[in-house]
Order: sequence, then structure tokens, then C-alpha cells
Amino acid sequence: MSRRVARWGLGLAGIAALAYAVSFVWVLAASRQDQRRPAGAIVVLGAAQYNGRPSPVLEARLRHALTLYQDRLAPVVVVTGGIGRGDRESEATVGRRWLLAQGMAPAAVVTRPEGSTTATSMAAVANWADDLDVREILLVSDPFHSARLRGEAHRVGLRASTSPTRTSPISGRFAAEFRYLVAEAWKAPAAWLGWGR
Repeated sequence: MSRRVARWGLGLAGIAALAYAVSFVWVLAASRQDQRRPAGAIVVLGAAQYNGRPSPVLEARLRHALTLYQDRLAPVVVVTGGIGRGDRESEATVGRRWLLAQGMAPAAVVTRPEGSTTATSMAAVANWADDLDVREILLVSDPFHSARLRGEAHRVGLRASTSPTRTSPISGRFAAEFRYLVAEAWKAPAAWLGWGR
């Protein structure tokens, strides 16, 4: 009996390891794709801000979104991200200020500061998009985030493509990015399956 249990345990562990490996390859492949194309809006996922200034990670995302906007891929940029612990302003507010300082028109920058996670930020974007009948969005974040972003967008009824920044400090070195990819190999399938809400 104990041998049978051990065989079952090893079999299940093997299946779990294989499933994780497949997920990791999927996340890695998605991180290397740039799906830029015309959309109803460019959506920037939030990242840390420091006393009203974007962190290097957030600035890299904003700069990439600005380039996409200047390439006329969408008429508006939506910046997301709530207020972090100890902060006075939301990531979205800081992102908007940075984009306006680069010359974007106020009407072309939309803030969605309600979210504190990827899931809640995407839900806030979906509510905004539903009000304006926007269904196609172009998501900007770090490369490791791409697979999960597509899942979160799908979950809230948005058609999404991803265009990750390549200038973030995280994606600049594979050694730094690797730990994020490892974590996303767990998180991305959960987003597609609707777990962890």
C-alpha cells in the first residue's frame, strides 16, 4: 500500500513539475512578443513612485506608452495604479503628470487609480472601457508581465494585445528578470483560470 501511495505521489509531483515547466515556457515566450497594433486605448500598468516621481520601472513603462501614442496606435493613454503604503499620491496620478510634462494633451491621458493589484487595475480599466465602448486595448508593462496581463484582460471581457517595454531595469538583465518569470509561471495560469480573486 505504501509503495502505491509513493508511486501516486511521485506521479503527481511529476505532473505538477511538467505543468509548471510548460507554464514557464509560455510566460517566457509571451515576454518576448511585441503585439503592438492599433487599439482604442494604450493602458500602462502601475509601478512604484517615489514622492511624486516615477520609479525607473514606471518611467520605462510610461516612456514606451508615449512612443506608442506618438506612433498613433491609440487616441488615449490610460495610466493605472493606486496609492501605495506611505504614499500621498497614486501611481496613476504620478504617471499622468509625467506624460503631461512630455507634452501630451490632458484630454489624451486617463487615470484609473482604483487598483492596487493587476486584477483590480484591469477591472477599473474594464469599467472605464465599457462606459466608452472601448474593447481593444494595448497593454504596456514589463515583459515578464505579458502572459498574465492577457489573462486578466480576457477575464474582464477586454480584447488585449501586449507591447512590453524593453528599457526597464527589470528586463535589462535576464538574471534580474528570471525571478519575476519564475513567479509569473504560477500567477499567469491563475489569472486565466480566474483563481485568487
